[in-house]
Amino acid sequence: MPILIVTNNPKDWPTPIDNVEVVDARAYLTNPAYSEMRGVKVFNLCRSYRYQTTGYYVSLLAEARGHKPQPSITAIQDLKTQAIVRLVSDDLEELIQQSLAPIKSDRFTLSIYFGRNLAKRYERLSLKLFSQFQAPLLRANFSKEKDGWELRKLGAIAANEVPDAHWPFVVQAASEHFAGRRSNVRQRSHARFDLAILHNPADSQPPSNEKALKKFIKAAESMDMSAELITRDDYGRIGEFDGLFIRDTTFVNRYTYRFSRRAASEGLVVIDDPQSIVRCTNKVYLAELLARHKVPAPKTLVVQRETADLIALELGFPCVLKKPDSSFSQGVSKVETPEELNACLGRFFEESDLVVAQEFLPTSFDWRIGILDKQPLYACKYYMAPKHWQIIKQDAADRNSRYGNFETLPVELAPRRAVAAALKAANLVGDGLYGVDVKQSNGHFHVIEVNENPNIDAGCEDAILKDELYRRVMAVFLRRIERRKAGVA
Repeated sequence: MPILIVTNNPKDWPTPIDNVEVVDARAYLTNPAYSEMRGVKVFNLCRSYRYQTTGYYVSLLAEARGHKPQPSITAIQDLKTQAIVRLVSDDLEELIQQSLAPIKSDRFTLSIYFGRNLAKRYERLSLKLFSQFQAPLLRANFSKEKDGWELRKLGAIAANEVPDAHWPFVVQAASEHFAGRRSNVRQRSHARFDLAILHNPADSQPPSNEKALKKFIKAAESMDMSAELITRDDYGRIGEFDGLFIRDTTFVNRYTYRFSRRAASEGLVVIDDPQSIVRCTNKVYLAELLARHKVPAPKTLVVQRETADLIALELGFPCVLKKPDSSFSQGVSKVETPEELNACLGRFFEESDLVVAQEFLPTSFDWRIGILDKQPLYACKYYMAPKHWQIIKQDAADRNSRYGNFETLPVELAPRRAVAAALKAANLVGDGLYGVDVKQSNGHFHVIEVNENPNIDAGCEDAILKDELYRRVMAVFLRRIERRKAGVA
């Protein structure tokens, strides 16, 4: 893969590197030879990335040409967005405090060259910041407040701003960075497309177990796609891929949503897409959506403190209370008395102005209908955990007692009305991958919720389709990537 360093003046990069071309920005923008190049890595070291400056257009046109610019347009905007900088500062809070603890002054500036710093003690922090804001040369400004160090500002360093004494280190860091990236590209050069699978190795309840992840990778390879497992530290690498498959627990206020938004903004095919995450992770939204479109569901109330008295009057006891952003059976409580109701509401209202209340439908199992691309994919029965009313018992000391049994059936053998209700609910949300929970009670089927990040574990959801399940998921990515590359909406 060709590598270009683009600067306002080639003299801004004083030391040549083997197999790397230093290009004048004007030439890159106007010379047809560069626009016709394919598979190019562009390291944009122009003096400004402000809107409509030469540096801005270098990254913009690089993306239009199918080149891989650093920084990308999205990264440039992230650097300017204080809210994003604050989120990253919060994520790296512990590392920031550890790294900067010995500093006596109230201000500190960290220069980051291709993810590295001259001082070894700042290497981890430098690499983490580079992974979030992948610009070749970065400057991070910190200030010491009463509660500790805070990241105040991030900005790019132009090549002509690098101190002369730093250049040997910058060239070394760049050379190592280029060598690493180029070897990765060679390993994946046979594949038509590159797919990132975001996962969290430390998650005790991941959406897909390790065996399932390997099966997704194998299925992708069978379709001439290279699938790579990535983690939250790879945020800055999103632009290297053609698609993003999120197999990490999703929340709007966590890094998974930022990954989804960035991938979508950079033109990747994304499952779970940002809209699905926003819609499915909030039960207030889902309750309103299902009610408006007359999807069969348990009787549901969305209450504020002032209207909480309606719960006992309209739902009676027992009933179920849910935090709007609850998941994996957490933030969901069954209350059986007015005293339990008041105590639970008190806790929930501390975190949200709205609470969802539903009538309690006792069942021995829940249907989970998997939906992909507006078509049913699998059907499972999730049985309740032993001596519990949910499929997961969060406080069980014995891990084996936390989960109920399961039974996977061919979709054709699942109740037709359960599948129809699940399809109707999921298709209101979007065309991604969803798991719809349906209760079967007294001959009726009620949609409980739509999950945009459903479990697909080897040995459970794939019990009927086996490897075909993974191929079907990867086939959707392949079709969508092909259509996007062809310019078809």
